[in-house]
Amino acid sequence: MEAISYERASDVAGAVRAAQQPGTVFIGGGTNLLDLMKGGIARPLRLVDVTHIRGLDTIGSLPDGSLRIGALVRNSDAANHPYVRERYPLLTQALLAGASAQLRNMATVGGNLMQRTRCHYFYDVAFVQCNKRQPGSGCAAIDGHTRMHAILGASSQCIAVNPSDMSVALAALDATVRVSGPRGERVIPFAAFHRLPGERPDLDTTLQPGELITSVDLPPPLFSEHAHYLKVRDRASYAFALVSVAAALQLDGNTVKNVRIALGGVAHKPWRASVAEQMLTGAPLTDATLHSAAAAALRDAHPQRDNAFKVQLAQRAIVRALKQAAGEPGGFA
Repeated sequence: MEAISYERASDVAGAVRAAQQPGTVFIGGGTNLLDLMKGGIARPLRLVDVTHIRGLDTIGSLPDGSLRIGALVRNSDAANHPYVRERYPLLTQALLAGASAQLRNMATVGGNLMQRTRCHYFYDVAFVQCNKRQPGSGCAAIDGHTRMHAILGASSQCIAVNPSDMSVALAALDATVRVSGPRGERVIPFAAFHRLPGERPDLDTTLQPGELITSVDLPPPLFSEHAHYLKVRDRASYAFALVSVAAALQLDGNTVKNVRIALGGVAHKPWRASVAEQMLTGAPLTDATLHSAAAAALRDAHPQRDNAFKVQLAQRAIVRALKQAAGEPGGFA
């Protein structure tokens, strides 16, 4: 076993400085990183513990009405924070749909963003062909069992999906990610934080080397009244999504004023259904408009041999999530 050094950072600047050494990885709750290390997938030479940095474990409103969630806030604390529950119910629902209560009590918001795929070919090092583990080695999943894999945005290099429930809600809510690195601070729109696989599936995010996530910022709440997170999975307890939908609406009577739709379990990153949003905005909320928008959201899908069912499943999930967000689960005219 390779030796691993450990350092506890006391502030953001110190953590960033420590991360300039090759082979350094930040550790927070460790709920995913430690699994990767035990499986021989992640082999850091140095761990920088960021859990004692003050100010990154708080939730607070900003002068413009937006909300800042520190990167070290535990998933359970974020889900149960009164302001989040009241103003951003979509985020609360997504967090509570993810993992077990024990894991939520350990996992951090920043760490959740950095989760790696649960593709079984990635996790099993016996499969030497995995471009996420070893760039250029190939993708064993493409010719393997593909039931859990991507139907949107995949490439010939990788068909893995992002596992995070929280990230699907954040994509729908137009969150931003604040990071600090060797070149200072910057803000990343959530849509640009995670990457599609392309030719470099080993890169999950657009973070630069040595950058540390410090917070996730949510814009002033627009969807406090009509929001729903729907997760379709093989079992209700502690399973990753086959398909998930984060749906949020602003309504004027039965007319859609504003809508956000993001999908999980279908792509290498949370997938924003922008075409469906455009079709629904200004339209009456009817079964016909919902089904047309859902079909449009999946028109570019390219399923694999074992997951063609996900196309129709995702369409139905979009319709159901929007109906439940609107408070009309029984249907429309």
